[in-house]
Amino acid sequence: MAKPVSAAAGKARIRSAGASGILIALLSSSVFGLSGSFAKSLMEAGWTPATAVAFRMGGAAAVLLIPALIALHGRWYQVRQNWKTIGLFGLVGVAGCQFFYFNAVERLSVGVALLLEFLAPVLMVLWMWLRTRRRPGAATIAGAAAAVAGLVLVLDLGGDIRVDPLGIAWGLAAAVCLAMYFFITAKQNDTLPPLVLTTGGLLVGAATMVLLGLTGLLPVGFSTDDVELAGWVTRWWVPLVGLVLLSTVLAYVTGIIAARALGPRVASFVSLTEVLFAVLWAWLLLSELPRTVQLVGGALIVAGLVLVRSDRKTDLPDVSGEAVPEPAVSRIAGERAQ
Repeated sequence: MAKPVSAAAGKARIRSAGASGILIALLSSSVFGLSGSFAKSLMEAGWTPATAVAFRMGGAAAVLLIPALIALHGRWYQVRQNWKTIGLFGLVGVAGCQFFYFNAVERLSVGVALLLEFLAPVLMVLWMWLRTRRRPGAATIAGAAAAVAGLVLVLDLGGDIRVDPLGIAWGLAAAVCLAMYFFITAKQNDTLPPLVLTTGGLLVGAATMVLLGLTGLLPVGFSTDDVELAGWVTRWWVPLVGLVLLSTVLAYVTGIIAARALGPRVASFVSLTEVLFAVLWAWLLLSELPRTVQLVGGALIVAGLVLVRSDRKTDLPDVSGEAVPEPAVSRIAGERAQ
């Protein structure tokens, strides 16, 4: 007969699990934040964004395929029931987000590109306001205003150095794609294991990039020349392996573990540190640091996102216009991420 657990022991276990979950979530954010630096080192050596995305997704899918098949043993009907979710996840949440983000990274600093992509929750709030004609909560409005003000500073419109307009467009496209991804997956049921959804989405995304490349709709190119990373000249496959194993496989797996350990809201808050990690890695690996005014703008964007996600009264609609509770979106955000 099992001995009853005291209240004090139960609380200690909860605190321990919470601390472990936060550490895992920080690990996930840190390796997610590496993707921009790895990809930029490849693109500076001659890789196109489409090629980098295809190799990233295809390599990660190959690593995760065997565990996904084991998870699906005897449950293939789950794929048939959720094929639309898998397809949209791959096209929008995986291929679209990564392709637009990598294009932005090609023309902007890693930190600025990621800050633009992380405007997705603000775009969702604006869409909710227009679609439902319901005024968001005060915290949401304040957060959106702070994020917009931060965006103005990040773009440094009055500065001497012009920010590439096409790079800005790519970054905002990544934000739109990420917002659509949240809407699409917010009402996903629990009949499909996250590992299977991730692997299926990666396969769909990789196949999409390959198809668009073969048809000539997207430029394809890569180079086996040495690349520069962290001030060192190294082989081209070093950042590619890092992009696949660290920034994709490890990032997704630890992100899902953290979301389950912490719950949706806490995990989504911790995921905001991805922006900070991306700036830090770009500084250490690429000697690339946004200007002071852009860092201030980035802090405003992060503060705005914190306010938006802290407003428990916010309901976000799915693509059909039906309201979906914000915690469902936070759950997906905690499991992600650009």
